[in-house]
Amino acid sequence: MPPDLPPVIRTIAMPADTNPAGDIFGGWLMAHMDLAAGSLATRRARGRTATVAVEAMSFISPVLVGDEVSFYGEIVATGRTSLKVHIEAWRRPRADDEAVMVTEATFTFVSIGEDRRPRLLPPAQNGPATG
Repeated sequence: MPPDLPPVIRTIAMPADTNPAGDIFGGWLMAHMDLAAGSLATRRARGRTATVAVEAMSFISPVLVGDEVSFYGEIVATGRTSLKVHIEAWRRPRADDEAVMVTEATFTFVSIGEDRRPRLLPPAQNGPATG
């Protein structure tokens, strides 16, 4: 069952997102996960962030053309200038209600200033850890 959070991003896997064998590229999934994680990181940092690491990622279930893919995330740790965002990707066939987790990973971001150098994270605002 998907997390009890609203998805950060939801999209449909299209034929243009496939490899020559007709499977959805893992890189397509990872790019969407990075977009979702970056959205949460930027909101928490109240400014620009950069992805600096992605922890191990394994593909649990394939994504098929036409599947609706939802990306759920939450901030799981913060440091002085960095934060970690855990993202799960879930797929649902368009004509079905059952969702299946496809992959998950934790992305590390650094808050950066106009000079593109690390800057301190601002104090956390009240509200959920999801952004």
